[in-house]
Amino acid sequence: MEYLGKFLPRTNRIRCSAHYRFIRNKGKRRHTQNFIVYTHFSGNGPARLGLTVSRKVGRAVTRNRVKRLLREFFRLHHSLMAPGLDISIVAKPGAALLDYWQVCEELMFLTRHQTIEKSS
Repeated sequence: MEYLGKFLPRTNRIRCSAHYRFIRNKGKRRHTQNFIVYTHFSGNGPARLGLTVSRKVGRAVTRNRVKRLLREFFRLHHSLMAPGLDISIVAKPGAALLDYWQVCEELMFLTRHQTIEKSS
């Protein structure tokens, strides 16, 4: 397990739009009250996170706050996630009203290996 400091290293981020499209097309989708979560197993590398927070969520300050909350959740729970898991999270407008603990409650299913089936 690699150490995640106060930021996410490049190896833990999904950065290419083609990777986002692949995860959304081939992965599993799960709706929560404030997020749409796409997951796909890519192999044996580290778990990776990609975020999409549109202007429907709010102004720039609000969108950046939502992204910080999601990155912090990933950073602190990274070691509990399955290796090779790619996660793409799309925030819904209600995400702007959440605090950190509500984000954790809503996304904690990502830390349980048995609830996320590997896609073929």
